[in-house]
Amino acid sequence: MNLESIQREMAAAVMQPLTRDENMRERAADGRSMAEIAESFVAPNSRLNAFERLEIYNRQYWYRVLSALAEDFVALRAVLGSRKFASLSVAYLTEHPSRSFTMRNLGSHLPAWLRVHPELTGRRHSLAVDIAKIEWAFVVAFDSAQRAPLTLAEIAALDGSSQLSLQPHIELMELNYPAENLVLDLHQREKRQTSEAGLGSDEEEQPPAKLPRIRRKPTWLAAHRVELSVFYLRLPREAFLMLTALQEGKMLAEAMEAGFADSRIPAARRAAKLQQWFKSWAELGWICARET
Repeated sequence: MNLESIQREMAAAVMQPLTRDENMRERAADGRSMAEIAESFVAPNSRLNAFERLEIYNRQYWYRVLSALAEDFVALRAVLGSRKFASLSVAYLTEHPSRSFTMRNLGSHLPAWLRVHPELTGRRHSLAVDIAKIEWAFVVAFDSAQRAPLTLAEIAALDGSSQLSLQPHIELMELNYPAENLVLDLHQREKRQTSEAGLGSDEEEQPPAKLPRIRRKPTWLAAHRVELSVFYLRLPREAFLMLTALQEGKMLAEAMEAGFADSRIPAARRAAKLQQWFKSWAELGWICARET
């Protein structure tokens, strides 16, 4: 085999899910013997054969990616319980293995993937999807780029054909539940429990958390960064739709039209609303010139 073939063969072997006992599987997904695959590119040493040496990498890959996913989705793990979250994580990472040099991107597909797998979340499915969106939005908001914002005077000088963009760190979410405060509370609770229980707490099975009553309610949310802190801001539906249209590259007039489509805000009050929203967005530094 050439180098590329060896790399692909090893990657496929390393990313293959472990057995229930956290051992490397005896056979690959295509039925080939893992012992023979290992022997094709791994040499034995005085203590371990080729299969055993490859198994070390197989285990360490899964320990690392499962740990990284749990760190980014603390609230989702708390809501589902550690056992259900572990099963969900293996299923997700089997379908979406690590494809980046950084673990930061590991959960990028999880909210969308979770939405079409209700069998993995049970009765809390809709809430679980919202929580995954909110937690992934934190990752995006925390370390995405920051660009020079437009001032309110620069925004006021624009016309309907202008195209704008939002700060790269802004993540817009349409949710079924107003769950951002629940997520923040669960993160604080987990931090407190970890501190009190010590390092061994992760090894114990955690049942689903007891949650306060949370009513289903359409919610529009933006995650954004101010200096080094991430904040969540609820938005009116019209403002959310307008920002989404701007983020998609629509012209300013088109974005306004999209925002007020089917709106209950009287036409006479819309100009004042626009002035209020753009003033707030300018103060937050959300609006940028479109990149060429």
